[in-house]
Amino acid sequence: MHQIELRNISLQYESVENPVRALQDVSFSVEPTEFLCVVGQSGCGKTTMLNVVAGFLKPTKGEILIGGKTVTGKGLDRGIVFQDFAQLFPWRTAQRNVEFGLEMKGIAKQEREETALRFLRLVNLEKFARSYPHELSGGMQQRVAIARALAYNPAVLLMDEPFAALDALTREEMQRFLVDVWRETKKTVIYVTHNVAEAVYLADRVIVFSPHPGTVKAQIKITLPRPRDTLSVEFLEYQKEIIGHIVERK
Repeated sequence: MHQIELRNISLQYESVENPVRALQDVSFSVEPTEFLCVVGQSGCGKTTMLNVVAGFLKPTKGEILIGGKTVTGKGLDRGIVFQDFAQLFPWRTAQRNVEFGLEMKGIAKQEREETALRFLRLVNLEKFARSYPHELSGGMQQRVAIARALAYNPAVLLMDEPFAALDALTREEMQRFLVDVWRETKKTVIYVTHNVAEAVYLADRVIVFSPHPGTVKAQIKITLPRPRDTLSVEFLEYQKEIIGHIVERK
């Protein structure tokens, strides 16, 4: 269980004519086992922030700490799940996809196979271990991606709109599934989404980003009991509050 800390993170894309500030003094922390959602308008820097935490981008200023250690690049302490179904290797079965991170860690074959099957069981896909990605539905592919991200036991889980491309019914099913998996694994999660209802359903706390440049505008703690009733007055009030922060002018 690890805390994530972002300290005064800024990122500027250099250009001869017009440098672009993507992030400006972004500071927040995520407590161990906390589920944090980040929302905001398109282009406000949500995904850029997640890519900085993942180590794909280097900030112009500031530092990120995971478990008290400074992030200096990519690492196996972070599990990552993207929106794109193409994140799975099409030439590998579901089981072999889940084994990938374990291979990178040098885990022996028998232990890799046992671990992969355990996490496929966790996401209710053990029967599809020998199936290839093209043989699986979109929701099933995302479950394989989540199993792969968890299998090598990362300290934290970073998720960038993983259910955005799914149909509404599958998305709701996956949200319920993700809450169950999070409770089981007790991971620290940063989850980026444009869907405010999804954020209220999933999160312990929601951070609202403002755009141009991206920075933290508001933080809202969600105190609703789980499982959450998406039609309750309290749920809808949280949605209204968060949307108010998103559309409010500076």
